[in-house]
Order: sequence, then structure tokens, then C-alpha cells
Amino acid sequence: MTHLLLTSPAFVHNTGIPARFTCDGRNLSPPLAWSGIPADAKGLALIVDDPDAPDPAAPKMTWVHWVLYNLPVTAGGLRDGIQRHDLPPGTLEGQNDWQRPGYGGPCPPIGRHRYFFKLFALDALLPDLHTPSKKQLLAAMAGHVVDQTEMIGTYQRSD
Repeated sequence: MTHLLLTSPAFVHNTGIPARFTCDGRNLSPPLAWSGIPADAKGLALIVDDPDAPDPAAPKMTWVHWVLYNLPVTAGGLRDGIQRHDLPPGTLEGQNDWQRPGYGGPCPPIGRHRYFFKLFALDALLPDLHTPSKKQLLAAMAGHVVDQTEMIGTYQRSD
């Protein structure tokens, strides 16, 4: 049985995210690739968040960096720096914690943070949720997740 797998050619699981994908660089979304899509999956959802905000020594919230859903199961991944008009056909965006759609790169105020790239395989395409928050997307996905995986990248700003 194959399992959902998420990787990036820019960094490996549990290692540093290159600065070009952060607020200290070009703030581009990193390239992502996935495989092992379950046969009964109809669409994918991607959530990128940071549970270490604002300070990893005393986290108080999870900061949401990117929300995508209804990614086609045939997409295979996303190129780096992808913009709304280049997303695979049918893909819809949610709202990040900067109160806007799209990717917002790591920009931690203090310490080394962990960034969770979470990919979900869903047994249904979701209705247009009109730029949902992560919480709204998770509620809509309830009962539809057939597999999920995650990859973690880390980042710390230099002083």
C-alpha cells in the first residue's frame, strides 16, 4: 500500500528552509512534490503553519502561512514562487494569518521556528468556501480525509 508523501527539492524534512522562501529573501513559496495519492482521493488540501509563534520557548498560537484546497490529484506538486494565476486548474485559496490569500513565508520574531507543510488527500472536492481560514477549511474537510502527511522545515532569522 502506498502512502501519501510530501517532499521539496529546496529542503528536506526537519532541516532549514532556504532564506529565499522567507521574509528575509524573496518570500517565494517553496517547490513541493507529492506522490502516493490514494485511489479514492478526489482532491488535495495544503496547510502550512507555524505552531511556535511568537516564541518557540513560549508558544502562544499557531500562525497560518498558506491555505490551498481542491488541488487536483494529478498535479504532482507546485513549483517555487507559484502565484494564484499559475495554480493548477480548480485549486482554491484560503486566507493566511496576514488576512490575505496566498503564501506568506517564515518571518519569526525570535528563535528557530518549525513550519509544518501538511498535505491532505480528500475523498471529495469541496465547495467554494470563499477564501476560508484554516479553521473553516478543516471543518469542511471533516469526514473527507482519506490520507495525510506532513513535512517540517525550520527557520531562524539571523541577528
